[in-house]
Amino acid sequence: MIEKVLIANRGEIALRIHRACKEMGIATVAVHSEADRYAMAVRLADESVCIGPPPSAQSYLKKSQIIAAAEITGADAIHPGYGFLSENAQFAEMVGAHGLVFIGPKPEHIRIMGDKIAAKQAMIDAGVPVVPGSDGGVETVSAAKKAAKKIGYPVLIKAAAGGGGRGMKVARTDKELENAVRTAKTEAKAAFGDDAVYIEKYLERPRHIEIQVISDAHGNVCHLWERDCSIQRRHQKVFEEAPSPALNQAQRDDIGMIVARAVEKMGYLGAGTMEFLYEDGQFYFIEMNTRLQVEHPVTEMITGIDIVREQIRIADGAKLSFSQDEVMLVGHAIECRINAENPRSFVPSPGMITDFHPPGGPDVRLDSAAYAGYRIPPHYDSLIGKLIVHGRTRNECVMRLRRALQEMVVGGVETTLDLHRDLLEQKDIIDGDYDIHWLERFLADD
Repeated sequence: MIEKVLIANRGEIALRIHRACKEMGIATVAVHSEADRYAMAVRLADESVCIGPPPSAQSYLKKSQIIAAAEITGADAIHPGYGFLSENAQFAEMVGAHGLVFIGPKPEHIRIMGDKIAAKQAMIDAGVPVVPGSDGGVETVSAAKKAAKKIGYPVLIKAAAGGGGRGMKVARTDKELENAVRTAKTEAKAAFGDDAVYIEKYLERPRHIEIQVISDAHGNVCHLWERDCSIQRRHQKVFEEAPSPALNQAQRDDIGMIVARAVEKMGYLGAGTMEFLYEDGQFYFIEMNTRLQVEHPVTEMITGIDIVREQIRIADGAKLSFSQDEVMLVGHAIECRINAENPRSFVPSPGMITDFHPPGGPDVRLDSAAYAGYRIPPHYDSLIGKLIVHGRTRNECVMRLRRALQEMVVGGVETTLDLHRDLLEQKDIIDGDYDIHWLERFLADD
């Protein structure tokens, strides 16, 4: 039985994991950098260990220091959250080699899905629809041109070893392709230490639809419906909702079962998310995230399932606490990512939070580790918190979110609150009529 969990992360997700553990009667250990010594998860955890100076490369990414902290405190398991080491197969293997439980998927699945080319082939083998693209990586410009001719322009050049928009370029002609391939390979090398790239068909106005799945070691697999994450800037999600306003029930049933069957065939363990582009009624697999997603709360709001709790139970050898027939889809939920950034330029705004007032009321949730007097460090991402609202209908949810955004106060730093307030006034957002390029068009016209 897992009795003590070390949380190998920071910020709101560290606090989210701590809360799930405490509700299960499990003790917690918070690791932190010198910059995070006053973080809320550190203050609330049963024990805390400083693992290094502020730069993440010297703290949150130091595998040996995190494992040493677990051994020193007598932790049974490590939860990596998202980001940092959450999708690092070597770290997962090291955790197991030291007799600790890794609260996440098997290392081999992290490794396969971390290589976008291998992941795509695995999905083809599992019967999941994929975006038309090159057969593996493209080493040269001439090979890229040959693949682009077969696929048809426009095409998207993507890094095989990573995501988040890095090493990703669009080309509409042979001439654009030459520069795009070289640039993508350079960016991929710098970001991921691997310059391998591949090519896919570029869809002009798709939506970003992702399916949450979860499975145990006893052969039970469930999908938890879909999330629509199409409101993005530079491939970074800003606003997410569930269910998607673009799908009908038959479509979500079909893609959910396709994903569940693929996960079962893989022998996958734990929580994961398959991401798709969706256009003209067709789904195209793009990647699988072998970890907890930032936007998992919208799924929790429409299903009533605590995904973090299920992750811990599965890692402890338990069966899923529900069957597919018991996964209900109730109402609608929307999440806004509130960042310490300028609401138009998105320039980070680290510093002291002087005033902090969270919104409240029925079906309003704020996942945040911020508080008045907390200093946002400049060393990490700028997420202050996630505002998640639920309603019986999408319209009720939109109206409740609009009210909650007006209530929320964060003083002392610039935030993206005004951007989200503005979004909720736009007809396309109110109608649910948008695609992955909508936000960038909106900002360009502003």
